[in-house]
Amino acid sequence: MTKPQPRKLALISVSDKSGVVEFAHELSNIGFEIISTGGTSKTLSQAEISTKEVKDFTGFPEILEGRVKTLHPKIFGGILYTRGDPRHQTDMDKQGLQPIDCVVVNLYPFEKIHLENKIPKSEMLEFIDIGGVSLLRAAAKNFENVIVLCDSKDYPKVIQELKEKGNVSVTTRKTLAEKAFAHTAHYDSMITKYFREISISEFKVSQPSLPAKDEEESLFKEELTIGLRKVKDLRYGENPQQKAALYKESGGRDWGVVNAEVLQGKELSFNNYLDLENAWQIVNSLMFGSEGANVPYSKSNASCVIIKHTNPCGVAIAQSLLEAFKQAFAADPLSAFGGVIGFSSTVEEDTANEIVKTFFECIIAPDYSPGALEIFKKKTNLRILRQKITLTLPYEYDIKKISGGYLMQEIDPISDLISAKDQETRKVVTKRQPTPEELYSLEFAWKVCQHVKSNAILLARGALTLGIGIGQTSRIDSLKIAIQKAGLLVEKTFALRDSKLNPANLALPLVMASDGFFPFKDCIEEAAKVGVSAIIQPGGSIRDQESIDAANENNISMIFTGIRHFKH
Repeated sequence: MTKPQPRKLALISVSDKSGVVEFAHELSNIGFEIISTGGTSKTLSQAEISTKEVKDFTGFPEILEGRVKTLHPKIFGGILYTRGDPRHQTDMDKQGLQPIDCVVVNLYPFEKIHLENKIPKSEMLEFIDIGGVSLLRAAAKNFENVIVLCDSKDYPKVIQELKEKGNVSVTTRKTLAEKAFAHTAHYDSMITKYFREISISEFKVSQPSLPAKDEEESLFKEELTIGLRKVKDLRYGENPQQKAALYKESGGRDWGVVNAEVLQGKELSFNNYLDLENAWQIVNSLMFGSEGANVPYSKSNASCVIIKHTNPCGVAIAQSLLEAFKQAFAADPLSAFGGVIGFSSTVEEDTANEIVKTFFECIIAPDYSPGALEIFKKKTNLRILRQKITLTLPYEYDIKKISGGYLMQEIDPISDLISAKDQETRKVVTKRQPTPEELYSLEFAWKVCQHVKSNAILLARGALTLGIGIGQTSRIDSLKIAIQKAGLLVEKTFALRDSKLNPANLALPLVMASDGFFPFKDCIEEAAKVGVSAIIQPGGSIRDQESIDAANENNISMIFTGIRHFKH
């Protein structure tokens, strides 16, 4: 008489119960016997699906308040058993182990609980999954013999193959194994990020901690894993022939462009995201500063940034958002066409009416009035994004891909000439001190210049950019472009533009900012010819004295910041 074949075993242990009842029901109908952990077992039993609890299967109870449930040889032996290997078979027979053919696990919702921020950080340790990660890794390692599932989206495909073929193809099992390893790696990256953020003082430690200086750790770890979760596929990359997708850093807060709420418009492109990012960064930096009569960065003021190909073409601060937009647009209307706009405060109807007169790709702002949103509906392709302002940059590093590796650096901190920290490195190197009006403009120009591709030269009056020289291989060429953009060579050419600018701004001194030092005095001499009265630059050239002398000869006040702001 032929010995009946034992039913295949499926182990199910899930935190997210989505689709698990239907999946388990199908598995049971196909012929699987189901074993499960406490919460999952209860869910399946309530749905009248036959299941055996893991503790009954192993003969060993859950211990340590549930910390140990599935960590048992009967479980892991059954998962890691290589079918057809005589040595493995001997061990299985000797120990009375049964093969486990399907492992269905999703992990404790560590990321979700962490982001909710409702429990003490020290209690987050209880949401670090141990058994689930081990089960997934074991099943994925033995993918040639075991089906591993960590995502409910894959349930239907597995059921379909089991019904049609009696098994799941090795190709599918390999894909599922890859997904499981990616899932556990991503999970560990979130936990790593959590440990990087917490302080030992938040835990009740039984042994004394090390002195603070010994606790300090470098941002640049010997091994680094960054968890990313795909938000969506994009239409294409920088160009139509390039595929692209948007990813979100796991465990991050709801700041930044990636988390902005899209209120209307067609799908955002790869390039849109890049432009929106720089618009958002500049608006944030303009909101970060000391408040006072001579500083334009009061929260009561409004900022507008217009971006084209990731660079600002017009930036302004004014008493109203409408005025800020008008000034930023008038600064370079030709370049602004088809650009991306960033605002520091709520967009009202008056500003919206002005915006829709011209073609723009996107707008990002903290909020919009209902009337403004109604006006924007006339431009169905215009993307409208909502995201709050963050007064400090809420991330700690910048990463760039190079062939075969990555470059990683700390972020370039926001400069604030008024702050005590920046005053430690800042010094006036010329005979003439800057006037309050010049200092006002220099502060503004220096902040904006930080976000312009090198070599960067920026000309400004008040809190308004007049000309921006971007990304040239020589600093004098960037200056010449800035002068041309500012209309300082042929006055009649820019008469119409200047008529739209605030006379109060045009009456203010013309200042210049440079992201790097001047290697020669030629830039100072050219700036003097067009009426620049104050300059801000890092300093540090071996010919600094020549530039200082040229400034003194032309009665120009010049500040050395001691801080460079290259951007590549």
